[in-house]
Amino acid sequence: MKDAYTAIIKQSGLWWIGWIEEIPGVNCQERTKAELLDTLKITLREALEFNCHEALKAAGEGFEEEPIAV
Repeated sequence: MKDAYTAIIKQSGLWWIGWIEEIPGVNCQERTKAELLDTLKITLREALEFNCHEALKAAGEGFEEEPIAV
């Protein structure tokens, strides 16, 4: 798992909205920038955990895990 991801954020009217650049579907909206960053971290963590569980379930038995650097 990566150590750092890129948050794309902007203020839109009274709201702060943001996305995690590297992970589709991770996006949030909050009233303050600080709340947005916290919510993005929580949502990213949950998405990564979910994706990990789904990958392990799909692999079934007899799989190997191999780190890949990009």
